[in-house]
Amino acid sequence: MSASSVTHQQYATVARLATRPYGSTWGLPSELSIGPCDDVPMTRSLGLLERLRDGEVLILDGAIGTELQRRGVPMDSTAWCALAGKSHPELLRQIHIDYIDAGADIITTNTFPTARHVLEPAGLGDETEALNRGAVALARQAVEETAEQSVLIAGSMSSMRPLDSSQSTPRGESAAAGYREQAEILADAGADVLVAEMMVDVTNASLVIDAAKDVELPLMVGWSASPDGEGGVLTYRDDVYNQYQSRSFDELMILGAELGGDISGIMHSEVGVTGPALGILAEHWNGPMMAYAETGHFEPPNWVFTDEASPSQYAEAAGNWVGAGVQIVGGCCGTTPEHIAAIKSASLPGGTPNR
Repeated sequence: MSASSVTHQQYATVARLATRPYGSTWGLPSELSIGPCDDVPMTRSLGLLERLRDGEVLILDGAIGTELQRRGVPMDSTAWCALAGKSHPELLRQIHIDYIDAGADIITTNTFPTARHVLEPAGLGDETEALNRGAVALARQAVEETAEQSVLIAGSMSSMRPLDSSQSTPRGESAAAGYREQAEILADAGADVLVAEMMVDVTNASLVIDAAKDVELPLMVGWSASPDGEGGVLTYRDDVYNQYQSRSFDELMILGAELGGDISGIMHSEVGVTGPALGILAEHWNGPMMAYAETGHFEPPNWVFTDEASPSQYAEAAGNWVGAGVQIVGGCCGTTPEHIAAIKSASLPGGTPNR
């Protein structure tokens, strides 16, 4: 049986058996085995930072959740795309493969919504470890299947709260414990780097970043911004729930830079505001920068693919971000493998390390 024919039942086997210590073979059936975790040593993670210090520009993948939806996977009203790896493992792995084939140097796990404090309200708390480990396993299978051994796997953590909740970003000890658990699982399962996504306020961001830093993998931190309608930049504004209080993005970056991380950038923000937000970030951050914008808008639990930036338009914007010093560039919600392929084929300016 080939790895391209993973079934729902086999996914459960991957998740159940992938509980061995980092460096083991996980005890997986031969048709699903991705080999020992120590075939992907810590030097791969450290190599990412060395490549950035040398000025290399790397391509991140595009959207995972919205791409699953675009290909027909139903989104959960509470946990969004969390169950997709269990219900549609072949499709999720194929999306990873498509991004690698499009030119991605880094692919992202389908774990944006899989912290325990998001899964429990959906009745999925007991599946927290299985969903996170399974997501890393599917990403690793995609890397193995494409034989692109230099491709890195970024374990996603985020500020997402249950979609059907009116709460603000997760906070408090329960959320802190959930983030610590998720970071440990992603690292133990074989992620090469962690990415804190959609950071919108310091209180939540500190919980995510502290948890991620504890596992000692390279950490990418993605901040989200909104335009103020007058050419300025505000912190991320949620037009659906109207729960985030917009304030100065400059103030957020002053505080956010103090939280640390190895790479910082702008993500899950409109294409038009990403450049100005990067300019503000660069005033307060002296490390490598990244950028991956959204295109379209969210009407929970689904993404609406309207007013989209075409692949060529998006690649042009990405080139501008790289010209401003960005060294990791990709796409967020609404972007597709075609957007990543357009970035790959564009003549990107050489990276200028922001240090």
